[in-house]
Amino acid sequence: MVKKKIFISICILFLMWSCQIEQIPSPQIYTGNLPQSQVSELSLDERIIIEEAWNDIRNGNGKRSLSQVSKLSPENPFYTIITAYSYYLLNDIQSAEHYFKRAIEENPEITITHLGLAQLYQKTMRDDFAFLEYREVLKNDPEHTWAKPRYEEIKADKTRDILQTAQGHMKRGDISASEKEYLKALYYSPESIQAHSALADIYLEQNKYERAIIHLKTLLSYQPENTQFLKSYAEALFQNEEFKKSYEAYKDLQRQASQDKDVDRRIEQLKNRLGIFEMPSQYNTIPSREAITREDMAAILGIEFHKHLQDPKKEPPIIIDISTSWATEYILKLTSMDILDIYPNHTFKPKKIVTRDQLAEIIYRLINHLKQNGYTLIQQIPPQSINLSDVPPNNFYYRPIIMAISYGVLNTSMGRNFNPENPVSGQEALRAINILLSLIK
Repeated sequence: MVKKKIFISICILFLMWSCQIEQIPSPQIYTGNLPQSQVSELSLDERIIIEEAWNDIRNGNGKRSLSQVSKLSPENPFYTIITAYSYYLLNDIQSAEHYFKRAIEENPEITITHLGLAQLYQKTMRDDFAFLEYREVLKNDPEHTWAKPRYEEIKADKTRDILQTAQGHMKRGDISASEKEYLKALYYSPESIQAHSALADIYLEQNKYERAIIHLKTLLSYQPENTQFLKSYAEALFQNEEFKKSYEAYKDLQRQASQDKDVDRRIEQLKNRLGIFEMPSQYNTIPSREAITREDMAAILGIEFHKHLQDPKKEPPIIIDISTSWATEYILKLTSMDILDIYPNHTFKPKKIVTRDQLAEIIYRLINHLKQNGYTLIQQIPPQSINLSDVPPNNFYYRPIIMAISYGVLNTSMGRNFNPENPVSGQEALRAINILLSLIK
C-alpha cells in the first residue's frame, strides 16, 4: 500500500513539473543560417540578442523573437530581417511581406531574406514570385540544398502546365496564343527543347527567319548531333541570305548526312553564290609544270573564271575518256560552252600537251564567249599592226593568235616569232589568264 502511494505521488510530481515547462512549438519556416561575416561585425550585446531571436524563429516562436528584436536599433542590419520572420510566424502576412521587401532593399545579398520571402509567396499561392526569390538564392549558391529542389519543382510544374496550354492553342489553330505560351515556357525553362523547337517551326512557317535562327541555334547548342535541327538551321540561314553561315552549316550537315542529295544541291548553289571552289590538290602543281595538258587547261579556266562563266545551257557532250581525270567537272563545263572542243570520236585526250597556238585558240573562244555575255574587253594593240614571222595568214590558228596578241594576253619574241608549236608551261598559261581577267569590265 505504501509503495502504491509513493508511485502515485511521483507521477503527480512529474505531471506538475511537465506543465511548468514552456511548450516549444514546432518550426513553421526554413531559416538557414545567419551570415556570420556580418554578425561578427556587431557588438557582443547585439550578437547575443540576434542569436537568441534567431533561435526563437527556428523554434517557431514569433512572439518571443519579435520581443527580442525590439531591443535592437531599427538601423541594425538584422532588425528588419528578424522582424519579417517574426511577423510571418505570427501569420501577419502583410507586415511580414513589407519587412521582407524592405530588408531586400537594404541588403539584397543576404540569402535568408530571399528564402523567407520565397516561402511567404508560396504560402500565399504566388509561385511566380517565389520562383524569382529562389532564383536569387541560387545565383549566390547554385547548389543550395533547400532552395534548389523547391526552385526545380516550381520550374517543372510551371513549364509542364504552360507547354500543355501552348499545345492546346496550337491544336485549335491559335498560333499567336501558342507562341506567347511557348515564350513564357522559356522564362521558366530556357533549355526547353520542346519550346524552342515549336517556336522555330512557327517562325519558319511565318518566314520570320531571324527569330527561327535564334531558337535553332539554341537547339543545336543542346543537341549538336541532331541533323534535323542542323538542316533547318542551315536552310533558315539560306532563306535569310546569310549565305556564308548557311554554307558552313550545310557542310557540317554533309559530313553527318553524306547521302542527302538535297544537301548536296544546296551546297552547290551556295558555292556558286559565294564563288567558292574546292580546288583539287593537282591544281596546286600546275605553276611548276613545264608543259600543261588539256585537263590542266580546263581546270585553269573553270577555276579562274568561275565568276564569269555561267552554267551551260546545253547538255554536256558525250566524252569517253575523262572518267579518271581529276578535272572532269571542268572539262564537261568548258566543252558544253564550246570553249574547249572534243574530237570526232568523242574523246577529249585530257593528257595531251597544249601548244601555244592551241592556247591562242582557247583564249580567242573565251574572249568571244565573254563578249556575248555582256563583258567588255579592250584591245591593247591594233590587229593590223601585228606581223608574225613564223605564222602565215593561211595558218589555221592565224586569226586566234593575232587576236590573243592584240589583247596583250600572249606575246612574241624579239624576232616576231610566236613559236606556235612550243608547249605551254603552267606559269605562261596562268599569266595569260590573269592578263585576260584584268581586261574584263
